Amino acid sequence: MTRLIPSSPQSIRPRIAAFLIGLTVAATASTQDADAGGLGLFNRSACDTGCAADLGDVMPCDSDCGSPLCCDATDCGSVGCDGCISGCDTGLLGGLIKPSDRCFDDFVSPMINFVHFEDPRTVTELRPIFVNHWVPERIGNNIPAGGTIQVLAMQFRIALTERLSLIGTKDGYIWDNTNGALDTLLDDGWASVVAGLKYNLLRDTQSGTIASIGGTYDLPGSRDSLQDVADGEFHLFATGGQRLMGGNAHLMSAFGWRVPSDGFLQSESIHWSNHFDLKLTEKTYFVTEVAWWHWIDSAEGGAALGVAGQDLFNLSTSDVTGNDLVTQNVGLKFKPNGKTEWGIAYEFPLTEFKDVIEGRLQTELIVRY
Repeated sequence: MTRLIPSSPQSIRPRIAAFLIGLTVAATASTQDADAGGLGLFNRSACDTGCAADLGDVMPCDSDCGSPLCCDATDCGSVGCDGCISGCDTGLLGGLIKPSDRCFDDFVSPMINFVHFEDPRTVTELRPIFVNHWVPERIGNNIPAGGTIQVLAMQFRIALTERLSLIGTKDGYIWDNTNGALDTLLDDGWASVVAGLKYNLLRDTQSGTIASIGGTYDLPGSRDSLQDVADGEFHLFATGGQRLMGGNAHLMSAFGWRVPSDGFLQSESIHWSNHFDLKLTEKTYFVTEVAWWHWIDSAEGGAALGVAGQDLFNLSTSDVTGNDLVTQNVGLKFKPNGKTEWGIAYEFPLTEFKDVIEGRLQTELIVRY
């Protein structure tokens, strides 16, 4: 297959670095310039005229407020913002860390493909995640495997401005309880650290539409847990969400591109992840999600394993070009308030090709500021 991009570090790194620098520069640009141009993409007023009438909030919205920090979600009901209040929260550490955008509190965060499926909202949160991952009895080119892998991770997101977030999507510890030949390759160890930036492009509180772009870099972790295969990888993504049924249902979708810094040792892939939730009660949501992975380039210097590692790994594999993996999960989210969210979901493959997943049980807690 013809390469879509050159895989050498010299050709990849300048492009990715320029993209990440561009995010930072965009965050410092004036929002007035964009609005003056008629784009309206960067209007971050949380108290848009008419939102009280549309969403039935307790207080009328003040179009002169002009700051999402004045969006008080305490009594806002199921969706929307609660107008402007005095004494707005300016953030932590002298305003260095901003509070979460509260005008999309009716949304819940996605769970599938948790390393790469990014919530489009600008939030400040801690998110401990525990995963019990079942491995097929045979993987790839008939390699004996089976058993389980456990992962305990702590994601974080920090709102630096009204539009820019610092995100950490992968870290923690991996426990190996696999069998067969896989057990000889994998052992307990620290996961790699994935961190980067997310930038909010589009935010409409009345229609419930939000979209962001971003990029992360994967810093190699422990060699024992196969998190130190090469020099890491870049991940570029676009993600968006839409409110449905007056806040009783929501859609999210994200597309991402995983680019290894050394294409000789790691594979290159894209993914498309989709989320749907339906509100069952005031605090409980039914969630189902589907994720698709497609490998567009193998690691030329890798072994003929036939698997790449789904979202937790990027193995040095020479024969995964063209492989497709589709998985689905079904779960529940419990959200007692806008600052706390708990979820549980079970994930399973839909395609004949399973890569390294037979099943996955994931549970998580989100504590948001």
